[in-house]
Amino acid sequence: MNLTCIDGFSGAGGLSLGLSRAGFEMLFSFDIDQYSIQTQLSNQKYFKHRIEKLDIRNFDPKKIMNELNIKKGELSLFAGGPPCQGFSIQRIGADEDSRNNYVFLFIEKMITLSPRLFLMENVLGINGKRGKKILQDAIEHAEKNGYHIHKRILDAQNYLVPQRRKRMIIVGEKVSSSPLKFTFPQPIQKKITVRDTIENLPPLPSNGKEHPEIKHHRSDKLSSINLQRIKYLKEGQGMAFLPEYLLAECHKVGAGKIGHRNVYGRMKWDDVAPTITARFDSFTRGMFGHPEQNRTISLREGALLQTFPKDFEFSGNKVDIARQIGNAVPVNLAFALGKQLLKALQ
Repeated sequence: MNLTCIDGFSGAGGLSLGLSRAGFEMLFSFDIDQYSIQTQLSNQKYFKHRIEKLDIRNFDPKKIMNELNIKKGELSLFAGGPPCQGFSIQRIGADEDSRNNYVFLFIEKMITLSPRLFLMENVLGINGKRGKKILQDAIEHAEKNGYHIHKRILDAQNYLVPQRRKRMIIVGEKVSSSPLKFTFPQPIQKKITVRDTIENLPPLPSNGKEHPEIKHHRSDKLSSINLQRIKYLKEGQGMAFLPEYLLAECHKVGAGKIGHRNVYGRMKWDDVAPTITARFDSFTRGMFGHPEQNRTISLREGALLQTFPKDFEFSGNKVDIARQIGNAVPVNLAFALGKQLLKALQ
């Protein structure tokens, strides 16, 4: 019997790719972002299933079950990561955010499908002030409809991902007469470093263009002041190590007061990378400087740090691609979760 999966909020396909590598048969994936859908459709080597641009508000579980020729309760897994920006601790603004409603909507659509398991991934902020009530309501709704909830914070660096990336993972298991079967993957002692991942990539053209032989291996030329900053820093150093004359005005009060001490930073060769965000393409947004070259890491390097394959192609402009990469579930983390989900189902 094939173990089947539908991936909602699929983005560029990191979760779908990891789950399919683990052994799931992907039936359908959808996302509202056109560039993410174009990305998946451009990678037919990795994705053979049906892929559509679709807002989850317009996702009709009964219609898709009919089209896929499956009955309610036959789907093995419904997976996805509802938009997380509304919960992000980096976000500034009101606590109410329309994107937060997608968490409850994800659970409602899941209940209509009635899969044996569901998987939801989100930022840690979903369990904080902004997200706690919304998450609790969604969990209680799932429990009332026959699901036992497994909930844990996982750090991607413990699952062969060369990156610190803590995420809330929620797995719902349909309660039956048999004992609960799902358990979270055990941390792997081996760490994959930045050096292991990107050291062998060649330097970039000095004109800021893409490397002629490596797709997406490009980063913007730095401004003169940012070039001075990155030249001053050694690997592993950030804003807190800059002299006053190289600090932005807003940073002169000190990193201790404003936080964000790792903006304008370089990665360390023999450590994991910081969390790859949707703006990792910008030196000003975090510790995204190359360990030794005077530039931000390239789009390809960011994708490799998210454990996408070397030949995986992305659609859109530079900002679109960086956003897709930064928002993705790391492929190797998805694989580790997929193996445990399969184990429970089998």
